Amino acid sequence: MPAVHLFEYATLRLVPRLEREEFVNAGVILYCRDQRFLGCRWLLPTERLVALAGATGLDLPLAELQARLQAIERICTGGPAAGPIGQFGTAERFRWLTAQRSTSLQASPVHPGLCADALVTLEKLFAQLVL
Repeated sequence: MPAVHLFEYATLRLVPRLEREEFVNAGVILYCRDQRFLGCRWLLPTERLVALAGATGLDLPLAELQARLQAIERICTGGPAAGPIGQFGTAERFRWLTAQRSTSLQASPVHPGLCADALVTLEKLFAQLVL
């Protein structure tokens, strides 16, 4: 039986109109300390965002939302390309990424689980929660 490891994850939510508090799941961030893993998968669900925004439009342009999602991916990878936050340790980067925010891109509450392979689990959660 393969060893199982504790992991934590959060869903990335796009909120097209902040005052309406409606959101679309756009990605997943997963952290597993034992496997030294921090990763994310995301997509920009353009049609769903536009449908939720309605005639008043999005709070942020689609290009800006995509840039923010790309920044999250760089922060998960870490290193100089991710800016000052990318220099933090893996756990600190995960906590920073999943902190509560009132913006057009938010993270859900953090949820725990057990996995044998963090990358496989990330892909599975992405398929279940986003696709």
